[in-house]
Amino acid sequence: MSTLLALPLHQSATVLDLATPVDLTRRLAAMGLRRGCQVTVLRRASWRGPLQIRVDSHTELMLRRIHAAFITVSAEVAA
Repeated sequence: MSTLLALPLHQSATVLDLATPVDLTRRLAAMGLRRGCQVTVLRRASWRGPLQIRVDSHTELMLRRIHAAFITVSAEVAA
């Protein structure tokens, strides 16, 4: 287990838990980011900027690093 913030670029993972405030959890769920979905970090902005992530192969969004640090993921192992 790791956090979304620590996930290497272009590696897929499954979201296990979102330990974010309730209002943020609801907003993320509305965009498809919820427990059990697949996420991939596409890009990290410079100067401690946000992460660009892909959710379930169809939605892309930007997420602040502070929020990504509270999202627990389980990285998939390449076969």
